[in-house]
Amino acid sequence: MTLFVDMDEVLADTYLTHLDLYEEKYGVRLDLANCKGKEAWESVPSEHHDEVMKHAWQVGFFRDLKLVEGSQEVMAELDKKYEVYIASAAMQFPNSLKEKSDWLDEFFPFIPWQRRILCGHKYILKGDILIDDRAYNLESFDGRSIMFTSPHNMNMNGFERANTWDEIADKLL
Repeated sequence: MTLFVDMDEVLADTYLTHLDLYEEKYGVRLDLANCKGKEAWESVPSEHHDEVMKHAWQVGFFRDLKLVEGSQEVMAELDKKYEVYIASAAMQFPNSLKEKSDWLDEFFPFIPWQRRILCGHKYILKGDILIDDRAYNLESFDGRSIMFTSPHNMNMNGFERANTWDEIADKLL
């Protein structure tokens, strides 16, 4: 079986990185509970929206992301059972393609470059399972869709959901 796994907000904690960068600049730590159902940029005062939206354009943003807890261990086990591909949108931000590839080399070296799909739209994916945090990617997928919980999607319904990598393990291993 073919399993596609998104990177941002599934393996790599981009949301937390936005909050960390915001705190670094303004000295204010945003409470994740207040971010429920919002993109990171929507969680800051309106005069800071543009700045937070520009984080992903900064050199190093995608290279310095923290791991989502449990992702490495469960992915290593999934890789033994499935044909696992990383499927990540990497064309929108100029630095993300190389930075994401370098990040995957460091944290997921058991997923070789041949099984990394760094793309634009994901509607081209054809396989059995997709784990992603974005509804628009899951809606166009013909196989089993699992929404991985992120602050921005907490109010969305209509998809099988996993809140943690332990829950992914329970569903797929």
